[in-house]
Amino acid sequence: MSEAFAAVEIIAAKRDRHELTDPQIDWVVDAYTRGVVADEQMSALAMAILLNGMNAREISRWTDAMIRSGERMNWSAVKRITVDKHSTGGVGDKITLPLAPLVAACGGAVPQLSGRGLGHTGGTLDKLESIPGWRASLSNEEMLHVLQECGAVICAAGAGLAPADKKLYALRDVTATVEAIPLIASSIMSKKIAEGTSALVLDVKTGSGAFMSDPAKARELARVMVELGTNAGVKTRALVTAMDVPLGLTAGNALEVRETLEVLAGGGPADVVELTLILAREMLDTAGIKPLMDPADALKNGSAMDVWRSMISLQGGDPDAKLPVAKESMQITADSHGELIAMDAMKVGVAAWRLGAGRSRQGEAVQAGAGIEMHAKPGELVKKGQLIYTLYTDEPARFERAIESLEGSFRISSTGEKVDRLPLIIDRIEG
Repeated sequence: MSEAFAAVEIIAAKRDRHELTDPQIDWVVDAYTRGVVADEQMSALAMAILLNGMNAREISRWTDAMIRSGERMNWSAVKRITVDKHSTGGVGDKITLPLAPLVAACGGAVPQLSGRGLGHTGGTLDKLESIPGWRASLSNEEMLHVLQECGAVICAAGAGLAPADKKLYALRDVTATVEAIPLIASSIMSKKIAEGTSALVLDVKTGSGAFMSDPAKARELARVMVELGTNAGVKTRALVTAMDVPLGLTAGNALEVRETLEVLAGGGPADVVELTLILAREMLDTAGIKPLMDPADALKNGSAMDVWRSMISLQGGDPDAKLPVAKESMQITADSHGELIAMDAMKVGVAAWRLGAGRSRQGEAVQAGAGIEMHAKPGELVKKGQLIYTLYTDEPARFERAIESLEGSFRISSTGEKVDRLPLIIDRIEG
C-alpha cells in the first residue's frame, strides 16, 4: 500500500519548529508501530520534539494516536467505581503497594497496571515478585477476577495496551530523549487512559531522586497530564511531591515489601504513611467515592491488610512466606556527632541499583534481597559511630561501587544549620 506521508518530511517539519498536523501525527505513530517508520527516523523525530516542543493540541493528538495503536480495557463488569494512581517514580517509592489495598478497603476498585524498574528508580512489579509465587502477568479475565474478588489488582500491562508506547519508550531510553515533556506525558497518559479507569491521581515526583528534578518542570508535566486525562473524560488530579530524600527507610525489592507490611499493620515510617493516606483520600475524592471508612482507620483496624493478603493470594503469592534476604550485608556509620541535615535520594538510589536491586538493561534479572536500609533521616540527631545505612547484596563484589555512589550522600552538622528539605506536597493541580 502507498503511505500517506514520508517520515522525513514530518521530521523536517518538527526540526524547523512547525506544528505537526493531526493526519501527520496519526500516520507517524501508526507507521512506527507497523515498522514502516524506522527506529532511526523516530529517534530523529523524538529529538526534534525534545528540542522544539509540542503544543497542547499536538500532545493530545499524539496521546490519542498511541491509545488507538492498541486495545482499551473495560471495567464495566466491576460493581465499584475504578480509580488509579500513577507515580513518576523515585527512590524508596513503595506507595502503590499499601495504597491499592487501602483504597479498595475504603470502597474503591483499583486496577493498577504497573511497570518494572530501570536505572535508579525501582519498579512495583520487581518489588512484588520478591513474594514467593506472586505473578505479574495476568490475562484480562484474570485481572477482572482479582479486581471483583478483592477490589485491587497490581499487574503488568498486557502487550495489547498502547503498543506504540512500548516501542517508543525503549527508544527514548537509548537516545537521550526521556526528558521530553510531550513524550513523557503521552507515554504515561496513553497507558492510563487505555487502562479504562474512571479517575486518576498522578504523583509527580521532584528533587534529586526524581527524573524531573526541577520543581518547575515537574509542575509543567503535571499540568500537561491533568489536561490530557480531563480531555479524555478521565477525572484527573496531580500532586507534585518531594523526592529529594528517599521515601521511607528502605530502597530495594523485598526490603520495600517488608516496609509495606509494617504500614499495612498500622506502623511504618511516618513519611510513607502520610503520603499513602494523602493519596488514598485524593483518589477517593477524585473518583467521587463515599468511603466505607477513613483510610487511617483502614490501616489501624487491619482491613487494608486483609485486602493485601487476598490480592497477593489471588495472584498466586503466599502472603505468609518469608521474604528473601540477601546473603551479604555491610554497614556505614556516622563519622561525627550532630544533626543529619541532608540525604541525597539519587545517590542512595544509584547505590541500591549497583547492589543489584535494579537493572541497567530491559529484561535483566534483579536481586530480590538487594538494597539499602536507612537507619536515620534528615532532622534526626546522630552520634559518631551510629548506623546510617545497611547495604545488602548477594554478590560482595558489588559493595565497592555502591559505597562510591554513597560518597557525600548524607551530611551531619553540629552548627545548628537548618535541614534543607522540600515539603512533602509541593503543589496540587486539578482538571
